[in-house]
Amino acid sequence: MERWQYLLALLACLAITAPLEFFGSGVYRQARRAARAVLPVATVFVVWDAVAIAAHIWTYNPRYVTGIELPGSLPIEELLFFIVIPLCGLLTYNAVDTILRRLRRPRNRAARTP
Repeated sequence: MERWQYLLALLACLAITAPLEFFGSGVYRQARRAARAVLPVATVFVVWDAVAIAAHIWTYNPRYVTGIELPGSLPIEELLFFIVIPLCGLLTYNAVDTILRRLRRPRNRAARTP
């Protein structure tokens, strides 16, 4: 079970933030926009990780990863990390922004006059 811990943590992050999709215009409902926000940064960090692994600067404990690797010995979990965590961040940001905009909306004063 230990080898699934990284994936389970990522799934937990997705599950916890999934309901936030229903606030505002959503993140998953704007897949192209989300991809334009996430993929360039994910690409940079995946390359960074691959270089660091190739240079033996860091490694991943095989006890906590599935063993499925991308070229350059990058665990699949690490690629997913660079996609899942920014998506969770976007979901959170979108939900908080929507809630704050609703709270700041001016109330109709005419409806409150006696």
